Amino acid sequence: MREPEGRLATIDTGPPRLGRGDVLHAGRRLAGRVWRTPVVRSDQLDALSGARLWLKAENLQRGGSFKVRGALLALERLAASGSRGVVAQSTGNHAIAVALAAREHRLPTTVVLPSDAAPTKVRRIRETGAEVRLVGTVLAERVAVVEELRERHGYDVVDPYDDPLVVAGQGTATAELISQVAEAGGRLDTVVVPIGGGSAIAGACLAAAGHDVAVVGAEPEAVPAFTAALDAGRPVTVPLRYTLADGLRPDRIGDLPFRLAQGRVSTVLEVAEAAIADALRAALLHARLLVEPAAATALAAAMSFAAEHGGDVGVLLTGGNVEPALVSSLLAGHGTGVPRTAMH
Repeated sequence: MREPEGRLATIDTGPPRLGRGDVLHAGRRLAGRVWRTPVVRSDQLDALSGARLWLKAENLQRGGSFKVRGALLALERLAASGSRGVVAQSTGNHAIAVALAAREHRLPTTVVLPSDAAPTKVRRIRETGAEVRLVGTVLAERVAVVEELRERHGYDVVDPYDDPLVVAGQGTATAELISQVAEAGGRLDTVVVPIGGGSAIAGACLAAAGHDVAVVGAEPEAVPAFTAALDAGRPVTVPLRYTLADGLRPDRIGDLPFRLAQGRVSTVLEVAEAAIADALRAALLHARLLVEPAAATALAAAMSFAAEHGGDVGVLLTGGNVEPALVSSLLAGHGTGVPRTAMH
């Protein structure tokens, strides 16, 4: 893949060819518009995993997740092209990010969420003034409604996975992580990123290129969409089962993220539900970070990986939009907070 020179690839120029240069350019365009979230260390987590963990706290980002990075770039492009409004489907965080970005440009916004979407995420979206449609539970149902709304209103679709601007924007979180560790005198061996629809892992692969940093994916054992795609050699739909990690529920990885990540990801770890719960507790109790289960999935995988391989391991804690009732329930439960044996 070539490194673009001076501009971001767009969906208007044929099949997107993205490289690290796109992520660097995205970072320059986002300067001052997103928060440079801290990288947090925890002596307790280091001791438990037997390695040095560097936690990129995107749970503290605008909108509560890293998704605002890609959404700001996508909405900037659409507003400049004279968009009359936008529509997007999401399990939650992409919708929040699109709603926030669209509000900056005063664009009408409709987002399509699963019928069982987390109430906290639905509430955050409605606070922006965006319209919320709750539809089914599988990706295909949401996509069908998005297409219907696009045709009816003439709105532009902000795709959470297959928009090159979104992928490049998401990659800036990993690029910042690598840079911040270097500024602190460290050097990452590995970065662990959760996988849902794939924009985070694809962006991480772009950002890590040329840095000799291995990229490890983490997905719920209940919804192993990327693992299934790797086995099939193409994106496939997997049976949708319940997972705490509602942000990682897409039952099919995006085409663009798959093309970018296939062959670049070192390994993918499937994380059991008990390990996700343990990692959420560990983040709160040991690092004082309140993260959502999608981010905890990455932490669980990172702790397991670090216990076996050691070194300096970065973790992209992608979001913090978690239900208070879920946190209360998990804190009241039992668990060691050390998810060592839940991977396979």
